[in-house]
Parts: sequence; structure tokens; C-alpha cells
Amino acid sequence: MRSAVHYIPIATTVFALAFAIVVLRGWRREPGKLHLAWWGFGLLMYGLGTLTESLTTLFGWQEGVFRMWYISGALLGGAPLAQGTIYLLLRRRTANILTALLVPVITTAAVCVLLSPINHAAVEPYRLSGAALEWHWVRLFSPFINLYAATFLIGGALVSAWRYRTQAAMRHRYLGNIAIAIGALLPGIGGTFTRFGYVEVLYVTEFLGLALIWLGYQTIVRGGQRAVPAPSLNRAPSPAPTTSA
Repeated sequence: MRSAVHYIPIATTVFALAFAIVVLRGWRREPGKLHLAWWGFGLLMYGLGTLTESLTTLFGWQEGVFRMWYISGALLGGAPLAQGTIYLLLRRRTANILTALLVPVITTAAVCVLLSPINHAAVEPYRLSGAALEWHWVRLFSPFINLYAATFLIGGALVSAWRYRTQAAMRHRYLGNIAIAIGALLPGIGGTFTRFGYVEVLYVTEFLGLALIWLGYQTIVRGGQRAVPAPSLNRAPSPAPTTSA
């Protein structure tokens, strides 16, 4: 049965697309800032994941939509956003090495998702669950990828917040990064509930998480405009995610 909660991903999809456009415009103005490209891509993947949830709510379970949901959500839901933070905070050479390690892992996992038979006994008409993958071992990829994402995405925001916690003039950076860290954490909590069959929790946390990331982003941007504009999200970005994004 569908409920009001199942329609939340429609709003999240629109929200993510609007956010991605803002970030990618910033990258277009300054193409050398690869962190903006990764954040923009990450927000698009975030929106693609919630789009597949929306399509399932509106039109019912479809195999192609399900596979895309798992790839864009479980495998790419946070990793590109984390990679953006890596390009922001670490040296370019280190970021490139981590990219070279991450991309093959995600590619391998995505291929396995595409090749796995479907356990139709686990399929529900209007709900998505990784239990529909016949190859249950494929689901072991996502915890490692998401741990990597959380380490750099949430960790990067917390490190930035800690850095500015005692600087009154940088209060906007402190508060913004706290909001980003919490927002980045929420979808991970929802994803854990999904593994136990409560996908509705994910729908709620995806929306709330993105809203907090947007709030944190806007707090940093507007505070930077009032003070001295700086080039990035965790370091008071210019108005151009997670998420941080």
C-alpha cells in the first residue's frame, strides 16, 4: 500500500536537481575547481536515486528502475559528494589516487548489480529493497563504499566546523558545516533502516538530509558574502552538497 511518505522522493528529486544546477554553475564559472564538479555530480546521483523511488511510487516496481535505484543510491548516494570534499581538503595528487581506487570498486559493484538475477519473491509493488537482488553478496559492497563516503563527507564538515568553532567572525562557517555534517549523516541512517525493510525511513531522511545540507550551504555562502568570500563549501564558498554537498 502507498502512503503519503512514498511521495516524499518526488519533492526530494526536484530539490536535488535545483541544488545541483547551482553547484554546477559555480563549476562552469571556475572549471579548475574539481570539488564543485564532484559535488554537482553527487547531487545529480542523489536526485536520480530519489527519482527512481518516485517512479516506483507512481508506476510500480520495474526491474530497470530498481537496478538504477541501487546503483545511484546505495553505491553513488554519497561517494561523489565525499570525493568533492577530498578534492577540496586534500592535495590534488592524493585526491587523484583515491579516485583511481574508488572508481573501479564502484564500477565492479554496479556491474554486479546489473548482472544479478532478481528474486521476484522479495519484490513489492510500490516499495524498493535490496533484498530483490538474488546475489545477496552484492549488497556487501555498499557498506564499505558508504563508510568511505561518510569518513570524508561527514568528517570533512566536522573538521571544518571544529576549525572555526572559536572564531566569532566565522560563526557562519561553524554553523553551516554542522548542518552539513548532520544532513550527510541522515541518509546513511535511512539506508541502514532500508537494509531491514523500512525503506520509508530512507525517504524521510533523504529529504531532511538534503534540506540540512542546503541550509548549511546557504549559511556559509551568505555569511561569506557579508564577510570575505572564499572559494569552497567547507571553506565559505562563493555563491555559485551534502552534502559538503
